[in-house]
Amino acid sequence: MYAVIATGGKQYRVTQGDVLRVEKLDADAGAAVEFSDVLMVGSGDAVKIGEPMVKGAKVTATVKAHGRGEKIEIIKFRRRKHHRKQMGHRQHYTELEITSIAG
Repeated sequence: MYAVIATGGKQYRVTQGDVLRVEKLDADAGAAVEFSDVLMVGSGDAVKIGEPMVKGAKVTATVKAHGRGEKIEIIKFRRRKHHRKQMGHRQHYTELEITSIAG
C-alpha cells in the first residue's frame, strides 16, 4: 500500500517503512505525526484519488531526527563591474519514518 501526501509545499509518495526528509516540522524527536493531507491512496490495482484530498485517509509517521542539509553556495558575479557577492544556505529538515497508512 502506498500514499501520496502533501507537506511543506511538496508532495511525497510514501509506503510503510520509508524514511524521508521533509521541510522542518514543529515536533520533537520520537513524536508521532499525522498527515491528513493525503492526495492519493493505492494498493495494487485499487487506487483512490482525492478531490482534492481522500476523505478519512491519514498517514502516521515518527520523527527520527532534525537537521540541516548540505550547504548550497550562491555566487553572483558581474564581469567588469567590480561586483562579487557570495552567500551560502543550509535548509532545515525533519527526518521521518512512515509507520502506517490508513485509507
